[in-house]
Amino acid sequence: MISDFNELDPFKKYSYADYLTWTFSERIELLKGLIFKMLPAPGTSHQKISWELSGILYNHFKNKTCQTFSAPFDVRLPKGTEPENEIFTVVQPDLCVICDPAKIDERGCKGAPDLIIEILSPGNSTKEMKTKFDIYEEVGVREYWLVEPKNRIVLIYILVNGKYQGLPPFTEEDIVKSTIFEGLEVPVAELFV
Repeated sequence: MISDFNELDPFKKYSYADYLTWTFSERIELLKGLIFKMLPAPGTSHQKISWELSGILYNHFKNKTCQTFSAPFDVRLPKGTEPENEIFTVVQPDLCVICDPAKIDERGCKGAPDLIIEILSPGNSTKEMKTKFDIYEEVGVREYWLVEPKNRIVLIYILVNGKYQGLPPFTEEDIVKSTIFEGLEVPVAELFV
């Protein structure tokens, strides 16, 4: 049982079984077994965007099979059917949509969500745009949205034959339309008020 974040070895590969034994207050993610300390509480613009998107997702998926979740919410991403102690990636996306109820349990989600939305903040862009991008592509997240408050754009990647294809950036004049969820539309300007 580890009760202090500083007791962790930053070069050691940890599993979800290890993760469950930690009792410190810092929020972390495991990316292919490596620990990544999450930034302090998100800023006001991040939270406003998250709140707006949460409302849109809630209204769209209300009374439907798919469920929406916001951070903190553990998403365990196995490479196959390995047991919990052999899962080495645990993420907490800002928002996610899961349509397979078998993936949802009391600990969060085990398996790839259908849609993940990450809101970029200073200090997390590389992790979200490279490391997590590669992981989400590898495990089969069907649609990945990156919301970029600084430039007021939304980037969307669609999984096609196991590889992400990027759509042209959505700016404040645009309406984001999901390619996998009919009728899910987000006016970009509403995100940055």
